[in-house]
Amino acid sequence: MEMGIEGYEYLDAVQNDSHSYLCPALIRNLDALKLKSPAAGNASLFELGSGNGSTANLMSQTGWEVVGVDPSSQGMEMASLNYPDISLSQGSAYDDLALKFGQFPVVVSLEVVEHVYYPRKYAQTIFELLKPGGTAIISTPYHGYLKNVALAVSGKMDNHFTALWDNGHIKFWSKKTLSILLKEAGFEDIRFELVGRIPPLAKSMIAYAVKP
Repeated sequence: MEMGIEGYEYLDAVQNDSHSYLCPALIRNLDALKLKSPAAGNASLFELGSGNGSTANLMSQTGWEVVGVDPSSQGMEMASLNYPDISLSQGSAYDDLALKFGQFPVVVSLEVVEHVYYPRKYAQTIFELLKPGGTAIISTPYHGYLKNVALAVSGKMDNHFTALWDNGHIKFWSKKTLSILLKEAGFEDIRFELVGRIPPLAKSMIAYAVKP
């Protein structure tokens, strides 16, 4: 079981504020993959970190067959009650997910990598879950020089990088560090999309990476 994030609490089975800027970009790129990528032709995907199942439900409604896991027992209980037709179960990036579930043309993991203690294992698991030519879609809060300066000047640095959030963010990623992580795992053709606010102050970044 993945340490830390398994205790993450969900109050309900609906989307939170971050989905308002993450999901439009996610669905737009998933639609593009259906059209452009032969590997995604069967419209199936794996979601690593399904939370309460709300994003899996959205992707299912747009025509994707979704399989997913999350370490939170509370989240998975909510998902099974509210989205019983979607194949979601308890599990984490530290499990041998490819052995259990097989490989997929797309793996989605939103706002997860900032919670994990062993990001290299996380990236390796995503790589193994993908079919050759498959695409990983990974989001995480964005950190860049101008945003960090703005946080410092506005006095919001302690709130943003708080150490008082149980099961919260433990790693803070930039384009450079996330690119290094994905390249080490074997990914190619890495690109980023900044979402939420104007790009220099973006709330999150979405990485798109391809398994050769």
